[in-house]
Amino acid sequence: MIEVYGIPNCDTVKKARVWLADNNIEYTFQDFKKITVETATIQHWIDAFGLDVVINKRGTTWRKLSDDEKVLCESADTAIPLILSNLSMVKRPILAQDGKATLIGFKAEDWAKHFQ
Repeated sequence: MIEVYGIPNCDTVKKARVWLADNNIEYTFQDFKKITVETATIQHWIDAFGLDVVINKRGTTWRKLSDDEKVLCESADTAIPLILSNLSMVKRPILAQDGKATLIGFKAEDWAKHFQ
């Protein structure tokens, strides 16, 4: 079972979904705008990729955060509640296979290597 987490109008997510379709890889899309993400899921992503990777500091959601909110992102314990209320701040897409987060972001060569 392959799941792709993200936002459908995100350009990077669109590229990943096209790549999956072009490579005949079946997946389920988990739209951040329509699903409830659990604390344990966010923690799993942080454990797999690191907090600095999970939080997209290049996105508009990050730029809109106050300085106090950005300070909260220095620790997973204080960042997770903020992430849960602002899922758009998560780097996208996140690919999970059999419940395990395996890729974050999209680079065709990394995805191709992963699916060899």
